[in-house]
Amino acid sequence: MEGVDIKELALYEDPRGWLGEIYRNDDNGFRPAMSYLSLTKPGLVRGPHEHVEQTDLFCFIGRFRLYLWDNRESSATFREAKVIDTSGVPTIAVVPPGVVHAYENIESHDAMVLNLPDRLYKGEGRAEPVDEIRYEDDPESPFKIDK
Repeated sequence: MEGVDIKELALYEDPRGWLGEIYRNDDNGFRPAMSYLSLTKPGLVRGPHEHVEQTDLFCFIGRFRLYLWDNRESSATFREAKVIDTSGVPTIAVVPPGVVHAYENIESHDAMVLNLPDRLYKGEGRAEPVDEIRYEDDPESPFKIDK
């Protein structure tokens, strides 16, 4: 899908465990404005929603099913829908504005997601409207999630 980048982290292992670089300032021009960590219960879905201006950089820690559909009329992949299952290796997904996204924990236990968006939630001092268009109850949504 145009503008979406998904890749498993390169893990650097030693006898203590492993390390994976989630974000590097010299990697792709993306610049996070904040970060947050969330825990999702087994079988539950977060989303679907899209952002008007915000790009999300997710790091999925556990096995997740990522639902994406392109809602950008100017995109070469307009109306394209994808479902991607992560393998359990920590996986990065960069989701640009206008791409509707949701994710489901497909583990049998709690799993975590780290997000490094390039916009502050509710803007400076949490004083602006939230940059989200929600689709949970939209009958015209091009993608149905049964949860």
